[in-house]
Amino acid sequence: MKSDRRSSWLRITATFVLTLACLALPALAQEQSTPDPTETGTGTIFKWLNFIIVFGGIAYLIGKAGGPFFRENAKAISNSIHNAARERAEAERALNEVTRKLAGIDAEVQEMRKTAAAETASQAERIRALTKTEVDRIGQAAKAEITASERAAAHELRAATARLATTQASELVRARMNAAAEANLFRSFLREVERSAS
Repeated sequence: MKSDRRSSWLRITATFVLTLACLALPALAQEQSTPDPTETGTGTIFKWLNFIIVFGGIAYLIGKAGGPFFRENAKAISNSIHNAARERAEAERALNEVTRKLAGIDAEVQEMRKTAAAETASQAERIRALTKTEVDRIGQAAKAEITASERAAAHELRAATARLATTQASELVRARMNAAAEANLFRSFLREVERSAS
């Protein structure tokens, strides 16, 4: 489309230049052979006529070929302005969207920080509770072990005391035991057996 306009514009320009050359040739041919007729009144009229014709031709060519050219150019400029306005509106919309998202990101970051702080506090509280429970459990286990150790020690002490008492009693009995006491003891044992048999 642009090449068609350019070629038509070049044709018009070439036609205009050729027309000017054809109009100027007779004036140049006369100039060499006779005195200057432009200095006369008729020459001045022809000068103005020539100017009017040339200027009118130029105006006609500009009006005829330039009108569509300038209209197309104005239309292209108008389209460019509309496209630029539309792209600017889209860019502003995208900028507003990005700004809104950035504001949303700030809010999300604040929310994430609050959530993380709450989770950290919850974790710390849970760890404290687990530690307290574990300390209590270990304390109870230690108390139970101490109680069991005390019982075992008391039992062992009783057993040791009983052995010692038995040993001392048997030594005491041996020391006090004579033949008459043994015979008495034997007789009383026999009586007990007889009584239990009857």
